[in-house]
Amino acid sequence: MSTELPKTYDAHAALDKYYPWWEESGFFTPDPTAESEKGGFSIVIPPPNVTGSLHMGHALDNVLQDILIRYKRMDGYNTLWIPGTDHAGIATQLVVTRQLAEQGIDRVDLGREEFLKRVWAWKEESGGRITHQLRKLGVSCDWTRERFTMDEGLSRAVRKVFVKMYEEGLIYRSTRLINWDPGGQTVLSDLEVEHEENHQGELWSFAYPLSDGSGELVVATTRPETMLGDTAVAVHPDDPRYKHLIGKTVHNPLVDRHIEIIGDSILVDPEFGTGAVKVTPAHDFNDYEVGKRHDLEFLTIFDLQARVNVPGPFFEMDYLVARKAIKKAMADLGLDRGGKPHLMSLGRSQRGNAVVQPMLSAQWFVKMKPLAAPAIAAVERGHTDFVPKGWENTYFSWMRDIRDWCISRQLWWGHQVPAWYCQDCEHTNVSETDLTACGKCGSSNLLQDPDVLDTWFSSALWPFSTMGWPDDTAELREWYPTSVLVTGFDIIFFWVARMMFSGIHNMGAVPFDKVCIHGLVRDADGAKMSKTKGNVVDLLDTIEQFGLDAFRYTLAFHATQGGDMNWGDGLVEVSSRFTNKLWNAFRYTHMNLEGYDPEAKVEPGTYDRWILARLGQATTRIRAALDDFRFDQAAQELQAFTWGELCDWYLEFSKSAIYGGGDARQAAQHTLVTCFKAVAQLMHPIMPTMSEELWQQLPGTEGSVMVSRYPRPDDFVQDEDIVEQVAFLQKAIVALRRVRADMEISPKSPFHVTVRGEKAQLLDAHAAALAHLVRVESISHGEPPENHATAVIPGAEILVDLAGTVDIEAEKARLDAEIQKTGKDVKQLSGKLGNQGFVSKAPPHVVAKFQEKLDVATELLAALTASREALG
Repeated sequence: MSTELPKTYDAHAALDKYYPWWEESGFFTPDPTAESEKGGFSIVIPPPNVTGSLHMGHALDNVLQDILIRYKRMDGYNTLWIPGTDHAGIATQLVVTRQLAEQGIDRVDLGREEFLKRVWAWKEESGGRITHQLRKLGVSCDWTRERFTMDEGLSRAVRKVFVKMYEEGLIYRSTRLINWDPGGQTVLSDLEVEHEENHQGELWSFAYPLSDGSGELVVATTRPETMLGDTAVAVHPDDPRYKHLIGKTVHNPLVDRHIEIIGDSILVDPEFGTGAVKVTPAHDFNDYEVGKRHDLEFLTIFDLQARVNVPGPFFEMDYLVARKAIKKAMADLGLDRGGKPHLMSLGRSQRGNAVVQPMLSAQWFVKMKPLAAPAIAAVERGHTDFVPKGWENTYFSWMRDIRDWCISRQLWWGHQVPAWYCQDCEHTNVSETDLTACGKCGSSNLLQDPDVLDTWFSSALWPFSTMGWPDDTAELREWYPTSVLVTGFDIIFFWVARMMFSGIHNMGAVPFDKVCIHGLVRDADGAKMSKTKGNVVDLLDTIEQFGLDAFRYTLAFHATQGGDMNWGDGLVEVSSRFTNKLWNAFRYTHMNLEGYDPEAKVEPGTYDRWILARLGQATTRIRAALDDFRFDQAAQELQAFTWGELCDWYLEFSKSAIYGGGDARQAAQHTLVTCFKAVAQLMHPIMPTMSEELWQQLPGTEGSVMVSRYPRPDDFVQDEDIVEQVAFLQKAIVALRRVRADMEISPKSPFHVTVRGEKAQLLDAHAAALAHLVRVESISHGEPPENHATAVIPGAEILVDLAGTVDIEAEKARLDAEIQKTGKDVKQLSGKLGNQGFVSKAPPHVVAKFQEKLDVATELLAALTASREALG
């Protein structure tokens, strides 16, 4: 064994050295038929979109998953973690379309087949970048089972489910009102529409003349352009202003159409606007329902680019241009009744940001109510638990109010709908394999539906399709249902809920036992990270600066359950101090293992037994935190033990034994090796590369720490008496150090102390430690010295003899001057805070700062006064 390790730990070299070894050794690749102590444990990665690079949210998500996988792997489980990426239909098609446009190439001119070749080529480039980043995070995925939502196996699963649900009547094609993205030229599900709340619009009023010439009906709208498609005006049937008009008609002069006045108590609020509502069934979701209730005509007035398609003066105008033109035309007719500002919700495409237009269109839908019911029951009955539990309410609220899911998209990139329309008999053929003949008439004149399926349709099958379904595989038998899904709260609707009903319906079981929900990673000021704000963190840059272990430790340390994290590089810098502290302590240990005999039979001393007992207690707390998905507590407990007890206390307690030789040295060496072996194992899930470096440098270790057994509390001695005894000693040492600091006693000056109280005798057994750590030269239990300082701890009063260590008169004078100065500070600060004018006008953080200064000054004054009184 070398006598000295490098002064600094090289995190980059450790990752480059150990990650390939782990992977090549097969540690990431489990055997589904292997015997294991505790059975299978599995996670499927939330597949990042293949559209670009990983962000900090991905980093948090994958580090937390890796912590669980590494912990369970060490704890006796046969662990599987399947990685992969999602084809991200809309987002990917937009990216590649823009790239082509920069080259002067139009996607439509290029054609579908050639365009898809370009997308596949780009996918290989982008997917490789994501895989590279995941490896840089040190994650222990099974790369041999890496999947992509459009690879051959998953595509087969998609077709299998589509055909099965079509035959069950759960998938159907219908002409209904949908969300149309005129920018992306595709339909969107409700979840893909982001609503811009409090958008500043206008509530514009105009008059429809009554057809019989007896007057007019004033109507208010935020979308004047949809007048061209009005087929009714609705009023409340009990509204005394209008109920006599129900059944009559008004005249729309822009299209020369007479439309009926109807009564509808569901749509109309008599208190809003004029109490009369224009009805455009083909371009508004509420109006669509009115149209069905009253059997109205559905008139489509926009094309797919959101331009007017009604012949006349507004033909081919963009809807916003048409809005202005229609208002002017109505004003010219004397029918404009004015407008007023109006805050409204405006739906935009999540990907392209275009204003979404409600449009009538023939699309494919999934019938959701029959699927949602068992998915709701599964959570209610505890088959799947949300952590934190409060997120169940978010899940329930969406599932209980669910509408049928529109699954077709007018894109080229994605799983093409496996439906073929016979051009001769008009029969719709649905098949798992490509068709060449109509199943009804035998004609070969077939046309496949050009649309693709919503990206989330394939993602919903991810937990079982990645394990080989629809085949009966060993992976499914060992690892389905998966053990836990770790994900952000923002995709509970998009993905978690859809996996739930897909798993239950197709597999007969929930897809995961638990759902661990984490928060968002925000910037240092709490703002959401985005490229437009310029506050996005490059995770690889941060890892390059501080090292992987400090980066991962920071994520874990601040991952409060369900809460958001405000990220700044300063957090990682603080974590790097912990890794440095740990490395220096290990380096000291390594340097002092000369003569270590692993076979030596030695009795551990008091402090050896103490640290081993504390190690057992720390192990209990760290395991409990990981089992409860409290990653922050696990990281904090790890630091509390390694830095707060092993480094700060035990290394000091053990120095006399280490330097003294004999059995005491052997016992201390055995204890240090035991502790650092356990620390390497405890820290491995969070800090994998540094833990491996420690493990490889320790005597008596074999293989990789990754496949060693995770520590258990009963691995270590339990001695509560010694734990309590040393805790008492620690309090005494801290108190004596405070006395030395407060009295400004030279560190070289020894203490003579008198100890009184029920636990006074306990310190006698630790005289050597007190002499070493705080220079206590003697301990007595008699009368107090004439001039002394007092330290009080639970169970004892420690009186420090100041004779010969402090010039009493000079100390009195110094304390008097300090008391006078501090008293003035207290008086001044109290006066400031007692001034209501200042308190009411100053910013809260300024007031808080003054209060903090007062608290510090008051505490200091009390301490100075007590010290002065002790001197007489």
